[in-house]
Amino acid sequence: MNKKLEDLRNNYKRFDLKKSDLPDDPLDLFKSWMDLAIESNIDEPNAMTLATATTEGIPSARIVLLKGIDEKGFYFYTNYESRKGYELSHNPNVALVFLWKENERQVRIEGRAEKISKEASQKYFDSRPIGSRISAIASPQSQHIEHHEILEERRQKAADFYQDESSIPVPDYWGGYCVIPRAIEFWQGRPNRLHDRFRYAKNENGLWIVNRLAP
Repeated sequence: MNKKLEDLRNNYKRFDLKKSDLPDDPLDLFKSWMDLAIESNIDEPNAMTLATATTEGIPSARIVLLKGIDEKGFYFYTNYESRKGYELSHNPNVALVFLWKENERQVRIEGRAEKISKEASQKYFDSRPIGSRISAIASPQSQHIEHHEILEERRQKAADFYQDESSIPVPDYWGGYCVIPRAIEFWQGRPNRLHDRFRYAKNENGLWIVNRLAP
């Protein structure tokens, strides 16, 4: 098994990344990379690893979906009473990672997660399929349950209660976060492992400073 793992490798050569081509704002570069990932028909290009940590620095990570981006940051939604929600309430520092392997690209983001308004969460909640909204209400995310039937029972109870899908309120325990970035790193695979890496970081004046990093 170890030999098989040791022999797994690719020689990346699809794109390069020159400093002269970098925009002043890393969010502009991120949007262009995301657009290409979508156009390339990459499966779930908005899937990202979200890493959180306890106040003692013990990390945990999971895949969530990016559901919005603007000049402020990156948006995702979850149960506030989940493990990640609990950790974010005590330590809002997070990291995000996007991997678009078909384009030989990776983006790493470091920042701070802040809850968005309930009104904004309700707006997104209303856009979700009815089944997703009912399941969000029914699932006590990250809590111990004895068997799957408990979830089915809770879901059916919620579905019976909210028969008019036009008036389903977003639960108090569910909503969105905005990850406000303080550093964004772009990684472009290159031949012979001499990859292109550029890191944007905000200085004390809130301006983005970009530096090339060795791969």
